[in-house]
Amino acid sequence: MPKWLLPAGRSFYAFGLASIGLMHFYFKIFPWVVIPEFPAWIPLRLLWVYAMGAGLVLAGACILFDIKGRKVAAWTGVALLLLVAVAHIPSRLNSPYTWILGAWTNALKEMALAGGAWIAALSFDDDDKLPEWLERVLPAGRYLFAMMLVIFGADHFLYLKFVASLVPAWVGAQMFWTYFAGVALIAGGVGIMVRRVASVAALLTGGMIFLWLLMLHIPRAIVDPYTNVGNEVASVFEALAFSGIAWMLAVFSQSR
Repeated sequence: MPKWLLPAGRSFYAFGLASIGLMHFYFKIFPWVVIPEFPAWIPLRLLWVYAMGAGLVLAGACILFDIKGRKVAAWTGVALLLLVAVAHIPSRLNSPYTWILGAWTNALKEMALAGGAWIAALSFDDDDKLPEWLERVLPAGRYLFAMMLVIFGADHFLYLKFVASLVPAWVGAQMFWTYFAGVALIAGGVGIMVRRVASVAALLTGGMIFLWLLMLHIPRAIVDPYTNVGNEVASVFEALAFSGIAWMLAVFSQSR
């Protein structure tokens, strides 16, 4: 496995995370992947938006340039998981769409970004000391990311027509590619959890997501950069981060 994949993957993840942070300043509201609904009773909403945006930009920069990168990445993962617990889960449980799997998309994405932060922490060679409990949970990042892949793969079959509509018309055979991508995501997620094939599974999954970034997400973001707090733009940065997570795992899994 080419060693440059590790720093490249870490850079993709860090740039994606920082870019989602910058979106806070442009839209002056939380992107849905970060916080779906900010409680109206909490004062100074804009201050919290800017603080969260600055935190993500700073975390991305520290990971990118290895400024206490391991420590920052580890605690970023904790922070993102806390947001899933205190923002996404209550919001979904209080929604009429609680039992619709597709309604959990952003919660799963943030969970995977948290896993990516822990994978990035493991990828650093420095000896920054972390609390013992945090050291023990870092390897769980692999499973947080893999879980998202498996569930998103299942979504391709549950929401077949919707997913097929996302396949660019010039590609053709929309139904075939919908089925293919669903199977590939499930296989990639399961493969990442099986150490013997994890490296190859992560490499191929990262390449697939990066192709989607170029073929699907960037064109859609150009056409519609504003709807739903820039959801299509956020998808570009998420796909960049996810491909980076997979490529970090590809090298990391091979060396262990």
